[in-house]
Amino acid sequence: MSRFWSPVVHTLTPYVPGEQPRIEGLVKLNTNECPYGPSQAVLRAIAEASGEALRLYPDPQASALKAAAAQLHRLSPEQVFVGNGSDEVLAHVFMALLKHEAPLLLPDISYSFYPVYARLYGIETRQVALAEDFSLRVDDLLAAGRNGGIIFANPNAPTGMALPRAEIERLLQANRDSVVVVDEAYVDFGAESADVLVQHYPNVLVVCTLSKSRALAGLRVGYALGQAPLIEALTRVKDSFNSYPLDRLAIAGGVAALQDTVGFTQMRQRIMATRQRLSQALRQRGAQVLPSSANFVFARLPAWTGAALAAGLREHRVLVRHFAQPARIADFVRISIGTDAQIDTLLHALDALLQAPQSHR
Repeated sequence: MSRFWSPVVHTLTPYVPGEQPRIEGLVKLNTNECPYGPSQAVLRAIAEASGEALRLYPDPQASALKAAAAQLHRLSPEQVFVGNGSDEVLAHVFMALLKHEAPLLLPDISYSFYPVYARLYGIETRQVALAEDFSLRVDDLLAAGRNGGIIFANPNAPTGMALPRAEIERLLQANRDSVVVVDEAYVDFGAESADVLVQHYPNVLVVCTLSKSRALAGLRVGYALGQAPLIEALTRVKDSFNSYPLDRLAIAGGVAALQDTVGFTQMRQRIMATRQRLSQALRQRGAQVLPSSANFVFARLPAWTGAALAAGLREHRVLVRHFAQPARIADFVRISIGTDAQIDTLLHALDALLQAPQSHR
């Protein structure tokens, strides 16, 4: 704390990311990174961009990346906004589209960066409780009344549960006076994208990332899809903050990743198959496992607290993510889908814990 801090700094509770360990040999299943590296096409594109041209500023509009995303989603480049990871895109969304007199609606269990951004930008929020089965219900969002915007992750984080596209469209039809932001960081692992709704609804914004299904968490590439007026608002904020959010390597790697449909398809199918195997194995061990359309599973063991299970697995050199708040998910852990070998290590560690005589309640 310092007397030089601005008043807003005193009010902030920053987002805490998953642990990035400095200890060798840990099985890292706590941050939803892709367990497999980028495709060779992506690596070649990045290598080719690593030359003398790095002395020059990148394209401030990242036009090639916008064009690649537009082609993938069957939109025009004017309907695409790009940024330094989807977190930066979301930051601009909060400032450009969600800061209004009415409160922002968001699920009570969702990506924990949303309330951080709301506090940073002075946005009032109203939480809408998930159902007892942890599903998000459109009727509950609509019953919350007048709002300055709605935001949710689909599939949700950390539950992994997805809302069908038809339900998202029903929300858009009934909530026409504010923007609905659909954060699709995990959509490629089994959920329906809302990208096809962009052409028909001026109040929907779909946020995407290359960190998960495209294996580029280290490159920081995100983008948003929406009709031109929404994209213009984001661009105005971006150009008032940082005209060059994406460097030359990120643009080159991002374009190659979006165009590599074969590598993408193989990777996502491999991860979904491992997710199914892990879910089945956890249920065989007595765990409650929520249905997941993401690259992770959310599970609890009745005889364990979530904190004790995460700590016990860490003693066996396996990292998973535990969320102490809200209290209704405190007994769950989120397990990222790793390689088959990593999942085997996890299951062996779990078996060792389950065979221990002590209670963890």
